[in-house]
Amino acid sequence: MEKMIAYCGLICTDCPAYIATQNDDHEALKKVAEQWSKEFNTTLTAEDVLCDGCLAAEGQHVGHWSECKIKACAIEKKVRNCAHCSDYSCEELEKFFGFAPEAKTTLEGIRRAL
Repeated sequence: MEKMIAYCGLICTDCPAYIATQNDDHEALKKVAEQWSKEFNTTLTAEDVLCDGCLAAEGQHVGHWSECKIKACAIEKKVRNCAHCSDYSCEELEKFFGFAPEAKTTLEGIRRAL
């Protein structure tokens, strides 16, 4: 399977919520919801973590997908992901990297290959 890399650099196809959704694995979704509930100090259900990936315009999406500023900016600028943006790396993205440093590693690798 080809990797789905979100605008921010997260690899959707490596995400346990994405994998469980694609496999229609309700038990795995429950485990993801439990783990993320603890990790993010919130309450999530299996239905809350259903996800078809950030690049899918239709379907189910985790969390703040509908209000994600990084996604909205990338769509507006018509870039495949933030590594392709002439304004890389912006303040919004740098804040996100504090939460998800692996996303920065992914985008940096893409930029080096451009």
